[in-house]
Amino acid sequence: MKIPHFSLVRWLDNEIFAAWFLLTPAIILLGLFIIWPITYLFYLSFTSGSFTQAGIHWVGLKNYWRLFLDPDFWQVIFNTLYFTIGSVIPSLIIPLGLAVLLDRSLALRDILRSAYFIPSIISLVAAGLGFRWLFQDIGPINDFLNIFHLPPIPWLSDPFWAMLVLIIFNIWKQIGFNMVVFLAGLQTVPLSRYEAAELDGANDWQQFWHITLPGLRPTLVFATITTVIFTLRSFEPVYVITGGGPLNSTNLLIYYTYQEAFGQFDFGYAAAVATLLLMVTLILVYYQLKVGDQEG
Repeated sequence: MKIPHFSLVRWLDNEIFAAWFLLTPAIILLGLFIIWPITYLFYLSFTSGSFTQAGIHWVGLKNYWRLFLDPDFWQVIFNTLYFTIGSVIPSLIIPLGLAVLLDRSLALRDILRSAYFIPSIISLVAAGLGFRWLFQDIGPINDFLNIFHLPPIPWLSDPFWAMLVLIIFNIWKQIGFNMVVFLAGLQTVPLSRYEAAELDGANDWQQFWHITLPGLRPTLVFATITTVIFTLRSFEPVYVITGGGPLNSTNLLIYYTYQEAFGQFDFGYAAAVATLLLMVTLILVYYQLKVGDQEG
């Protein structure tokens, strides 16, 4: 009997087999580090207990029902919305203005581009410690105010000012990345449109409003969604600068999840909060992909 000769090359000639063969390592990694953790997170959200006790047990929708009845959760939702709105809008407007300005032939343009981008590559923990030192009650910011005989501001001990410090930190971290994104987007707007607008007598503002902004629509969508996602996952600044205080006023959704999981060891409830945050993130990503398909 003739034994068929196995040939890897012959098997790879089959496009379907070759595709699965080449994709298998990526699929395994995707399953281990993304699909399985998300599936297990979803499962945990329907359970109660912790790994330090007798184990976990199924409770159904109890954790999700508890979310809607927990006043601390609603305060965290309000804090997160306030922080997100206060951060995202300036984090888009300021970099857009800088990108339009630095897209022109200016002296020291390259140096300014690098200087604005540096904050985005600094460690979040290191930057957070720096901000905590700057804004402490006897820190350099209040010392500077004292030069002008202004009263010191309780930056980290007052709910309003503590949230403002976090918003300033988030804007400062986002400016460089978004500026680069907008600079890249500006390169896709044809120069012929600006030349035609100048011939028609359009001023700089009219050119920006009717040419630059419409041409940057896909870039604006991308920058907005990535900025919102980055803002929603702001854990390090809260942990390092404010610790969620004072009076729970700077406790954000991701930090609240951490507290419930590793502070209270209530993994089921923490998983429900994390699942809600994941759903919001997936909706944002889906919208970004949908807009991208429409533009394409």
